[in-house]
Amino acid sequence: MAASAHRSPSAVAVSTASLGTPAVAVSGAPSASPEALDGSRPGGPTEVQELAAYVHSATFEQIGDEALEQLRIRILDTLGVAIAALDAEPIRAVRELLEDLGGAPRATLIGGGRTSPDRAAFYNSALSRYLDFMDSYLAAGETNHPSDNLGAVLAAAESVDASGQELLTALAVAYQIHTRLSDVAPVRAKGFDHTTQGAYAAAAAAAKAMRLPAEQIAHAIAIAGTANNALRVTRTGSLSHWKGLAYPQVAKEGTFAALLAGRGITGPEEVFEGNKGFKDSIAGDFTIDWSSEGLDAVRRTIIKKHNAEIHSQSALDAAQDIRAQDGFAIEAVRSIRLRTFDAAHSIIGGGEEGDKRTVRTKEEADHSLPWMLAVVLLDGELTPAQYHHERIVADDVQDLMRAVEIVSDDAFSARFPDLMPADLEVTLADGTVFRSAQDSYEGFHTDPLSWEGARAKFDLLTTPFATEELREEIAGIVRDLEHHCVRELTGALARASTSRATPAER
Repeated sequence: MAASAHRSPSAVAVSTASLGTPAVAVSGAPSASPEALDGSRPGGPTEVQELAAYVHSATFEQIGDEALEQLRIRILDTLGVAIAALDAEPIRAVRELLEDLGGAPRATLIGGGRTSPDRAAFYNSALSRYLDFMDSYLAAGETNHPSDNLGAVLAAAESVDASGQELLTALAVAYQIHTRLSDVAPVRAKGFDHTTQGAYAAAAAAAKAMRLPAEQIAHAIAIAGTANNALRVTRTGSLSHWKGLAYPQVAKEGTFAALLAGRGITGPEEVFEGNKGFKDSIAGDFTIDWSSEGLDAVRRTIIKKHNAEIHSQSALDAAQDIRAQDGFAIEAVRSIRLRTFDAAHSIIGGGEEGDKRTVRTKEEADHSLPWMLAVVLLDGELTPAQYHHERIVADDVQDLMRAVEIVSDDAFSARFPDLMPADLEVTLADGTVFRSAQDSYEGFHTDPLSWEGARAKFDLLTTPFATEELREEIAGIVRDLEHHCVRELTGALARASTSRATPAER
């Protein structure tokens, strides 16, 4: 891909050698064998070495203009969602733990404080994941959230005083690896969580941000991929806090794997194709020619319009449409029937991953399509405000969700993931039927969110935690991130308040 016209040659990421960054094993640390380090072995490089070569060779200039714009939008969106979670109870517990543990102050926590890069990756990823309001990628057999990798990239990049260009390049790498592995190696049907593919993406991106050489990138990926094969029970049945902390765990471990590899620790060189490796044990056979991959996968990802699990978005648009139709009366609703695609039915609609009508917590609510449809029909929106405990358990929404029937439609399933078809019918007590059919929404890859749309969402979410001046500063840095250093961004993020201001205090 040709370099974009607006980028000068001097904007290219600086080489490791010129920066003097310690990207190789320190004196006295174990070293990889010469064979492992130079990639020479009978039959050529292993698959993880080929992936590492792709990661190492990726440059900022390879990111096209549209992809670069969408990366900036994803960063702003992810940071907004993170800041909005600063006062969440589980986040406070994690922060208190990190304060007790301490850690070398090499990376910044959003909301202030510094700790080790791996712990910062966990905390900042927990922030961006908790509200379940971040971006997503839809593959035929898998769904993931590539923005979950920002916490690892941010911490790793700051720890080596990286540039904004380096952060953007590492994040683009994470998006490419995470989405492509989900395309060809889905694991949900086999009982494993989507964080499984993320382990490879987080480690690769952290290692890239740390400027490790190719051989150490390979070891970081191999370590993280071998050690982080998570169970899908995280998202089935009664949901716990771990739903929002499973990927932060992977971000932490991917960052730590990169730190280990930078000290000469090696990982299984046949993590993908080896005896009892990822293919043999979990994924089955697949092929990716990493040498032909670009850095544009972010353009195929989507951003949430509603604060809800991704497969619900078009159905919730339909609920808003019905609520706005003339003659609709919520108090007269007799039944609610949704036809949708199989993934929505299976994951959040009461299908194979369990009944979704026992809703007591935020984690259960944002993965219950019956509850979400009910609350949107009642309130007209689904934002963080709907997830206050008193709203979750209120009689009106609890009663209405029991009138919801959700069925999977084969024709709709055939159109997924290119579209997200939803056909909603609401019948009143007198027999009047209201109907709305939707198959995409603003923020879907067919209707990408603009910078202005992302900024509106950012301001809505962050206003209780950041002054107008600070919001302008953060957004301004992200808008022109390639011309800033990462520490400028993390310095601004540190000034967000960890407690919510009242309207009178803003």
